[in-house]
Amino acid sequence: MAFSPLLTDLVVLLAGIALVTILFIRMRPRRFYFVRHGETTLNAERIRQGEDGDLSAVGQTQADRAGAYLAEAGIHKILASTYERAKETAEIIEKHLGAPIVYSDLLVERKNPSEIVGKSADDLEVKRVVDLVDLAYHDDSYRYSDEENFIDLKRRAQKALAYLEAQPEREICVVTHGIFLKMLIAYLLYRERLSADDYIKLAFFNASDNGHITICEYHPWKRFSTTGGWEVVSYNETP
Repeated sequence: MAFSPLLTDLVVLLAGIALVTILFIRMRPRRFYFVRHGETTLNAERIRQGEDGDLSAVGQTQADRAGAYLAEAGIHKILASTYERAKETAEIIEKHLGAPIVYSDLLVERKNPSEIVGKSADDLEVKRVVDLVDLAYHDDSYRYSDEENFIDLKRRAQKALAYLEAQPEREICVVTHGIFLKMLIAYLLYRERLSADDYIKLAFFNASDNGHITICEYHPWKRFSTTGGWEVVSYNETP
């Protein structure tokens, strides 16, 4: 069946409009509101956590305040870590936003050495291990035992940013964890130039508090800049 030249031109025109629309959607800037989960009962007790940890009453209030703060931001989606404390925070925020929640293992917290999980941060042996892993300068490949080391965490931050860049929504809330959020911001700024020494300095001097919000923007047309098109708008804001 032959198409008339007019119909063929119309099909080409519609295809062109569809392509331009897709390109426009993919190239428009996106804003991400990163929220560290609310305080957990284990945070309050200064216990080193693994995957477990429910929100305390204070943590529930922090999550509620974050949700109220973000209510006017026009957020279309919530991305959250699969850990219980992040899921609970996301569910409280969702009551304010009415946006769907999508969970991802890319956003979970850095895995601690198993020797210190469930133990007090004030324990002398725990302090020694934390100093070696988190506070002392060391080679990028240093690993104390079975923890997620610097290279592991850096690679996951790279994958997480690629995952975020692929999201089509313009305004997105991301519920994650303190240490991983610091790594995400450090990688965002330094990209492959980031070393363990750089990360340790940035992490030590920049707090990431429970229930606080960090705002970043991604500009696809700037993806060949030194930050890959990412910008930090504000860091660790109190709702």
